[in-house]
Amino acid sequence: MRQMLAMFGEAFSEPAAYAKAAPDDTYLARLLASDTFIAIAARQHERTVGGLAAYVLPKFEQARSEVYIYDLAVDERCRRQGIATAMITELRRIAAARGAWVIFVQADYGDDPAIALYTRLGRREDVMHFDIDP
Repeated sequence: MRQMLAMFGEAFSEPAAYAKAAPDDTYLARLLASDTFIAIAARQHERTVGGLAAYVLPKFEQARSEVYIYDLAVDERCRRQGIATAMITELRRIAAARGAWVIFVQADYGDDPAIALYTRLGRREDVMHFDIDP
């Protein structure tokens, strides 16, 4: 998990966001054991080259859940090898086993590789996203 955090920091050009205040081992162990968090790491030669972090969101209007891909990245040197697609394929297997009815993900305008990947794998919906401070 720590290697995945470091890889996310490099891939997103935000190393401090993923490493400066990293959680301790107890927190990470509790998160990884949770039924509402999914982490998938792609590894090559003992090195984490891809990562996917997703959350299972139990719904209230029906007895079902959705899976939200929160972060997905592949090391720049390993892109265009099918790693992201393989991680999403594994997430699909996990989501189906947990009875989720949909997986969803957001992409930023201008992130053309992510938009192309998600367009190839799913249906696009144009929505607005807002961050509200607590």
